[in-house]
Amino acid sequence: MTSSKTILIVVGPAGETTVQTKGFVGSSCRQASRFVEEALGKQTGERLTAEFYQTQPVDQQTRQRN
Repeated sequence: MTSSKTILIVVGPAGETTVQTKGFVGSSCRQASRFVEEALGKQTGERLTAEFYQTQPVDQQTRQRN
């Protein structure tokens, strides 16, 4: 089963930005969104979702290392 991975960037009326990832498991969301966060500048907060605390199945971890 393949899940869709998405990085959502929301810009508010005052110019504040929010980066939200969906479909990532564990800390892989941080690696995937790092380039966006660096481009946007200083981070003022972080809210982790339930997906962050999930673990990847062993076979998926092995494929990502190769």
